[in-house]
Amino acid sequence: MMARRKLVYEGKAKILYEGPEPGTFVQYFKDDATAFNAEKKAVIEGKGVLNNRLSEYFMIGLQSIGIPTHFIKRLNMREQLIRQAEIVPLEVIVRNYAAGTMAKRMGMDEGTQLPRPVVEFSYKDDSLGDPLVPEEYIAAFGWASQQEMDDIVSLALRVNDWMSGVMYGVGIKLIDFKIEVGRVWDNDFPRLILADEISPDSCRLWDIETGQKLDKDVFRRDLGDLADAYTEVAKRLGVLPSNVTHAPTKPTLIN
Repeated sequence: MMARRKLVYEGKAKILYEGPEPGTFVQYFKDDATAFNAEKKAVIEGKGVLNNRLSEYFMIGLQSIGIPTHFIKRLNMREQLIRQAEIVPLEVIVRNYAAGTMAKRMGMDEGTQLPRPVVEFSYKDDSLGDPLVPEEYIAAFGWASQQEMDDIVSLALRVNDWMSGVMYGVGIKLIDFKIEVGRVWDNDFPRLILADEISPDSCRLWDIETGQKLDKDVFRRDLGDLADAYTEVAKRLGVLPSNVTHAPTKPTLIN
């Protein structure tokens, strides 16, 4: 058990606490579900437990192929120890199929396969609706250099390659996903690492055979029980035993 620590930041789905060592945070996964820039809200019991385990699975897998991440270790059912990073104020979106806002924006049918993966940047600001931004904006406002943008695109496509293969192996189609990237400093030189989380909160995941949605669109579109969808993903990946039928009961939070 960790002693109670100082709250650093609270977002829609996670809380960051001061870590046990300098340069670390404790990342706590909440049960809160939000959609449409938090206009729709609910508490889904066990969601935080599932996302903690799934994000751990993905981060460890990505580290194994040489992609640097902020993940250090999972502490308990809801918390991870992570490396502190300076977050680049962008959401990096990788799309393999048209869905969501892209399908609406381009007048495409959802599920249309794209000729190649498309990487988009959006500015992280809920009050503005996280608007898409071109690279010229990113450079002009100093959010990232041109070299960093190139490195972010390369990192995002490597994540996509690995994630697509892993998901295909368990009968799931990776429609799209978003990631965040942070800077850590080695002496005076910044280095980019994968930050935040990777979970069904940040991906669109469809069953290959049936097209059933196994991601946050279940909540956005009132398609069923969100915890059941996330549990199915975890079971297929071997993160949970196959006989688990629902998310674990919410534990008492001890910081």
